Amino acid sequence: MSAADERAPAEHGPSLASGAAGASSAQWLERLRALPLPGRVRVMNVCGGHERSISMAGLRRALPAQIELIPGPGCPVCVCPEEDIHTAIELARRPGVTLVAFGDMLRVPANGPRSEPRSLLQAHAAGADVRPIASPTEAARIAAAHPDRTVVFFAAGFETTTAPVAALLAQRPPPNLVVLLSGRLTWPAVAMLLESEAAGFDALIAPGHVATIMGPEQWQFVPQDYGIPTAVAGFEVTSLLAALYSVLRQHLAKRAFLDNCYSRVVHPGGNPTARAVLETVFEIRDATWRGIGTIRNSGYAFRSEYAAYNALERFTLDPSQPRKRAGQMPPGCDCARVVLGKIYPNQCILFGKGCAPRTPIGPCMVSDEGACRIWWSTGVRARGEDAGVVRS
Repeated sequence: MSAADERAPAEHGPSLASGAAGASSAQWLERLRALPLPGRVRVMNVCGGHERSISMAGLRRALPAQIELIPGPGCPVCVCPEEDIHTAIELARRPGVTLVAFGDMLRVPANGPRSEPRSLLQAHAAGADVRPIASPTEAARIAAAHPDRTVVFFAAGFETTTAPVAALLAQRPPPNLVVLLSGRLTWPAVAMLLESEAAGFDALIAPGHVATIMGPEQWQFVPQDYGIPTAVAGFEVTSLLAALYSVLRQHLAKRAFLDNCYSRVVHPGGNPTARAVLETVFEIRDATWRGIGTIRNSGYAFRSEYAAYNALERFTLDPSQPRKRAGQMPPGCDCARVVLGKIYPNQCILFGKGCAPRTPIGPCMVSDEGACRIWWSTGVRARGEDAGVVRS
């Protein structure tokens, strides 16, 4: 049982968006503009997929000026520990090893001397057998096709990505396949933000795909323990606007609860099969987030029954390579503060000045779920450039 399961049930209010089912984006915008907002309301969208939908649709410019949308910590590539990237590079360069990873992970830069590969892509250029994959089953197929090689699957991701990895391991794939696991849970990062200091947001939009697997109840603690309006949203603009309308209505009424604005996909309890396989294969432990530090109950780790598939058990790593900036972002990179919603992407001093998708300095400019990459791809190209956001 996870820490989220142990929380007491939160109060659920009637969905404030249910009365407008089937409304168009234009109709939602009309309703939002009619709300009597007295001043600035800061709404954090946890998921990188939400941020991509918001930015591509130009919602920040379309919404009333009082509504400030803040990108949150939902980018697994951005927070993957630097030490895991270094380990992946080290293993990829060993004889007889093929390393596979989801495409974004190949380009994530790590700190290190220029004389050595500082990303998996650079390791590939130096001769390592590194391959991008799209799914865990592809890793299993590569292992089955090359029984003479050890295939290391570098698996970084949140619950939605880690569940298929667990399902693969539960099926006992080829013994020459091992996993370098860097799986994280989403909600503990938000809990850390709320526990550590005054909240930097007044309302929260929670990720629908995570709630599909883990259940919407995982987010009950936000309204229950902190009195912050919360709504689960999908990735269509209409679902996001419905969730935004709900949390703003809650804010105005001074009554916070958890609203499910993605009910056609998200159901109470989530996906029992996926949750069961996650619990069977992995356990939950404290884990490191790059540039942020250790977050309680935020990482997946192998249970002893599946230790044979743990790359860290299969290989002996070289402990003689101390790294001066272990766990940190590259010099000058403000990705950690972007991830935590402390600054906007184009407030980083490197944004548009050396750090761009073709030449990423920090991980937030690499992933399609990284806020910096999203802002750049949707037309924000300079530091401090107006992106339709409210300035403090």
